[in-house]
Amino acid sequence: MTARRLLAAVALPALLAGCGIRATEVPTDFGPAPSRVRCTLSDADTATQPARGVPVQVFLLCGSSLVAVDRWAPVPAGASDGARRGLVAQGLLDQLARRPSTAEKQAGYTTSVRGGMTVDGPRPDDPDETLRLSVAPGDLTSYALAQIVCTFSDSAAAEGDGSVVLGGPDSGPPRRYECTDEVRSRPGTSRPPSSQVAGA
Repeated sequence: MTARRLLAAVALPALLAGCGIRATEVPTDFGPAPSRVRCTLSDADTATQPARGVPVQVFLLCGSSLVAVDRWAPVPAGASDGARRGLVAQGLLDQLARRPSTAEKQAGYTTSVRGGMTVDGPRPDDPDETLRLSVAPGDLTSYALAQIVCTFSDSAAAEGDGSVVLGGPDSGPPRRYECTDEVRSRPGTSRPPSSQVAGA
């Protein structure tokens, strides 16, 4: 029995070396297992959402990226274009601040937009497409600003060119913010680029 044990002790390192595996007594840690976050919702999940208002898309966080999710926003029929833009923007903002549903949580979705934020239309000296938030865009986290910019710029609240004109509650001039591929893929490190608006 002792001879067999000795033979096994000698053969095991040779076998491991032959397989290209070096024997070691040092414990290794390769980190946690890869995440199984899906970032997708099934048709059954979206069918359970209440259909009140008009269908819209909002950008939620999933993993380290922004992903579009179908929601519903209440917009009264017969509203003028200017009023409709503001109503759509407020509906989208409310949807962004809403807690993800059970199905959305299970799929890995979260939001960084806080509740209670409001949005108004332009002031007399602002460009017509301006939306003024109750919190200055510069005071928002990178995640929250990216969610708002990408959601607004892809909706009836903006001009449909991939950008949106945002201002804050103060008298500062509004700026045009863009939702770029980099912002959608890395909202935590890439703030939406902005530029001055002509005539603002």
